[in-house]
Amino acid sequence: MAAADPETAAALWAEVATLRMRVQELEAENQRLARIASSCTCGFKEDSVGSITTQHNGKFHQSGPLEKDLSFPFDHTVISTANEVHCNRNADDNGLPDDSGKSNKRRGRNVGILSHCPKRLVALKVMYFGQRFYGFSSEGNIEPTVEPEIFKALERANLMVGSRKEACYSRCGRTDKGVSATGQVISLYLRSNIKDVGGDMLDERSEIDYVKVLNRILPRDIRVLGWCPVPAGFDARFTCLSREYKYLFWKGDLDILEMQKAASKFIGEHDFRNFCKMDAANVSNYRRRITEFTISACDRRSNNHELCSMMIKGTAFLWHQVRCMVAVLFLTGQGLESPSVVDSLLDITKTPRKPQYKMAPELPLILRYCLFDKANFMCSSDASRSLTEHLNDEYHHHMLQAEIFHIASSCLPFLEPNSSEMLQKKRNHIPLLSRQTEPSYEERISKVKTKLADNLK
Repeated sequence: MAAADPETAAALWAEVATLRMRVQELEAENQRLARIASSCTCGFKEDSVGSITTQHNGKFHQSGPLEKDLSFPFDHTVISTANEVHCNRNADDNGLPDDSGKSNKRRGRNVGILSHCPKRLVALKVMYFGQRFYGFSSEGNIEPTVEPEIFKALERANLMVGSRKEACYSRCGRTDKGVSATGQVISLYLRSNIKDVGGDMLDERSEIDYVKVLNRILPRDIRVLGWCPVPAGFDARFTCLSREYKYLFWKGDLDILEMQKAASKFIGEHDFRNFCKMDAANVSNYRRRITEFTISACDRRSNNHELCSMMIKGTAFLWHQVRCMVAVLFLTGQGLESPSVVDSLLDITKTPRKPQYKMAPELPLILRYCLFDKANFMCSSDASRSLTEHLNDEYHHHMLQAEIFHIASSCLPFLEPNSSEMLQKKRNHIPLLSRQTEPSYEERISKVKTKLADNLK
């Protein structure tokens, strides 16, 4: 091929310089629009123009002998319009636990800057076995937690369309260390195969099989159970109608009837400050509504011990509320406390300070279900089949482990039940209402205000 003459080379260099200047102009304009969008708190208009930037490295090539000399790296800037996505909550609210007790007021709207690919707001139902995790949220400095594992899988599957803030990410609850879930729900914008997700005739069969794709990547103790499209304005935390927890325990010598009497006293709206870990700096309202609290057998036995469960359903829960309620019920089941102690602890006038007592263990607690209006989670037949096989494999694996422990225990000499041990425990028991107490809410908030005032000096 003939070499380019000097005039052609000069023309090409001029064109390259023009392209570079145009790229710089587009980048400057995009940054200006991004600054405007990031500070915008106005309402959403369907025809609003948003600026969305995707930058990647590329090369400009011109064939011929000058190709090597004229190749240079530059940023392709893609500007997309009419793709504003407004989150229906302040970004600061997104990190709060479900049981934080903060006001649900939405203090403005954030404009997310997403990539140019088709996307849709999706809710994912997630299960995880909490034994190895230090909770669900990734906000603490302790690892591992569940949330980062989900985002790693989303990124590996190329389903993310921006940062968490840009994707309007929200979660229904924030379970603590060791707690499991079979019905945790998160929502965020994900990449979609459907270009017009707002159309009237959608064929969901052409959509990405989110369950199948993610479960191929997630670790064995985390699985997505289903997905569903949700409307703009959906928030996994604030639009949840109710949450259901289940707590497993071995019956042993516990008096289930006494425990059920005490449990029924929780039903209704009460101030649960004596049944939670108080966070006075962030929570001022400790009233919550329990709609159902039942105790039943699970049709499972081991060494003549019967497995039972507590089912607790409510609109929202405080930090450690379930484990504190269960702890008091265990004391009533052992005959160490009367069911009436629940009435006393719910009466904050009579008992303004929480007595010191140990919470129930975290491992048997499960976030069983989160209820939403018109949220019908889907799972393809292929994904469902794989899920069933995986869960059965995990079940059999843990049953084998349990059998090993059972065999080991059978090698020990048989010991007669020690009735004097329980009598000694009852003699040593200090009634809840006679124990040392934690600071009241008023005392805690006064300390917080004093600390803030000192920091401002």
